[in-house]
Order: sequence, then structure tokens, then C-alpha cells
Amino acid sequence: MNANQFKEQFLPYHAKLYRVAFWLMGNTQDAEDMVQEAYLKLWKKRNELPSNIQNLEAYCVMLVKNSCYDTLRLSRMEEDNHSPEELNISGSINIAFELERKDEVNQVIKLINQLPKQQQQIILMHDVEEKPYEEIAKTTGLSSVNIRVILSRARKKIREQFKELMNYEKL
Repeated sequence: MNANQFKEQFLPYHAKLYRVAFWLMGNTQDAEDMVQEAYLKLWKKRNELPSNIQNLEAYCVMLVKNSCYDTLRLSRMEEDNHSPEELNISGSINIAFELERKDEVNQVIKLINQLPKQQQQIILMHDVEEKPYEEIAKTTGLSSVNIRVILSRARKKIREQFKELMNYEKL
């Protein structure tokens, strides 16, 4: 596969891959890094990619998600290995805001992962992958009405649990 074929095949997914990475990582720089890393992996393995990939877009999204999860896992392990004195945290309001925002994103991800599988699947397909109701209906076998109800309940549950969690942390 040459560079033009690669661009034709994979670049149309860039915006979606960025949204997924941003949703998981919580900031633009990390999201851009994750998308770039995914494209680099795809480029290196462009001639070795399995020919039986039925949905390239889904394959790319999973590649980005896995890269994000690996990076988050690694950063948590590195954070656990430092003593508080080594961290040398600046008093900047921007850093504090960014850390708080990242923590909130991680909390929402945890809450989504605690949802029943069906709600989890639908909220990820609709809100992260931005799939329309019709496509979700085809994938899940549910009607558009059912999907809207499940999505509404999932969002409500996350909202309630998040509010409860944030109120608890302020005490």
C-alpha cells in the first residue's frame, strides 16, 4: 500500500479517532498523540493488516482506545512509583484545573464501565463513536425508541452517580 492509498483509506477516520482519544485522555495534546501513534502503527503494519477486517473504522477506533488505555495504565503505574516530594507540583491554577478535569473524565469513564453491558454499549456507540440511532439499531437489534430510552436511562444514572460522587468528595 502506498502513501496515497493509505491516506484515502485511513484519514477519513481522523476526526472520529480524535474525538475518541480526547474523550478518553481528557486533553488535546494527549489525544493528538494517541491518534498520531495509531496512524504510525497502521503505517508500519499497512502491508500486514489482516485482509478479513470487515470494518476499518471500528478497527481504527479500537486501536486508538487500546493505545489510550495502555497510556493511562502506564501513567498510573508511574504515578504510584513516585514519592510526593518527587512530584514537584506547581501551584498554577491551570494545572489544577486540568488535573481536576482529567479526574472528572476518569470518573465518568469508571461510571460508564459500571453500567449494564447493553447501556454501556449503546452510550459508547452513540456518544463516543457518534453512530446514528439507525446504525445502533442494526447492530443491537433494538428499535430506535428502545435505544433512546436505554441511552436516557444510562445518562441519567451516570449524571446521578457523578453528582453524588462529586458531592461526597467535597465533604
